[in-house]
Amino acid sequence: MLFVIGIIAVIGSVLGGFIGAGGHVSVLWQPLEFLIIFGAGFGAFIISNPMSVLKGTGKSMGVLVKGPKYKKDHYLELLTLLYSVFKLAKSKGDLALESHVDNPGESTLFANFPKFQSDHHATEFLCDYLRLLTLGTSNAFEVEAIIDAELEVHHEEDATISSAMATLGDGLPALGIVAAVLGIIHTMGSITEPPEILGHLIGGALVGTFFGILMSYGFVSPMAQSMEKAFGSDSQYFSCIRTGLLAHMQGYAPQVSIEFARKMLGSTVRPTFTELEEAVENVPPVS
Repeated sequence: MLFVIGIIAVIGSVLGGFIGAGGHVSVLWQPLEFLIIFGAGFGAFIISNPMSVLKGTGKSMGVLVKGPKYKKDHYLELLTLLYSVFKLAKSKGDLALESHVDNPGESTLFANFPKFQSDHHATEFLCDYLRLLTLGTSNAFEVEAIIDAELEVHHEEDATISSAMATLGDGLPALGIVAAVLGIIHTMGSITEPPEILGHLIGGALVGTFFGILMSYGFVSPMAQSMEKAFGSDSQYFSCIRTGLLAHMQGYAPQVSIEFARKMLGSTVRPTFTELEEAVENVPPVS
C-alpha cells in the first residue's frame, strides 16, 4: 500500500508541478527515448548479473508491494512452535523430534502451525538443525558458528539482488543522457528548420535526461532500498530461530528459550510477554 502511495506521490508531484507551470504533458511522451533508456538499462542489467540474480529480482518484486514477508502474527506462531518443539525435546528427549523433522509436511507438531509449515525455507532451516540434535550434536558454540555462516550466505544472496537494483538506478541518469545526446544529434540534422520545429526536437531530446533521472531517483533507487530493508527485516525470522535453538541447546527451559528469542525481535513485530504466554498455553499437546 505504501509503495503504491509513493508512486502516486512521485508521479503526481512531478506532473502536477509541470502542468501548473504551463507545461504540456504531450511533450513528455517520447516513446523512442523511453525505448533507448529502458532497453539499454535492461540489457545492462542482464550483462552485469547472473541468472540467479535475474530470477531472484523477479521473485522479489512482490516484496515492494507487500513489504516484509513476516509480520507480528508470524513471529507469535514461530515462538509458539519453538516452545512446542523444545517442550517435546525436554520431556521425551531429542530423539522424539526425529519423526517430525524427517517429514515436516505430515508432522502432527508442525500441523498446528500452518504459516510456518507452508514456508519451505523456514521449515527446512529449523528441521536441519533439529536433525543435528537427534544425531547427538550438543555443542551450542559449534552449531552457532554453522548457523551464522548459513545466515551470512543467505544475507549475501539477498544483498546481491538489492545491490543489482541499486546499480541499475545509478546507471539510468547516464542512459538518459545517452538518449538526450542521440536526440540532439538527430536535431542537428534538422538545423535549417524553423525555431518552432527545432524547439520541439530539442525538448524531445531533453526528455531523455529528465526521464532517466526521474526513473533513477524517483523509482528504481528507492525500490532497491525498499528491497534491502525488507530483506533485512525478514532475516530477523531466522535469527529468532537461531536464538531460541541455541538457548535450548544450552539447557534452558522452553519458556526461557523462547523469551530469549522474543527479546531479540524488533518492536514492530515482537509479541508481548502476555500474548506469547497465552499462545503457548493454548497449544495442543504433541506426542
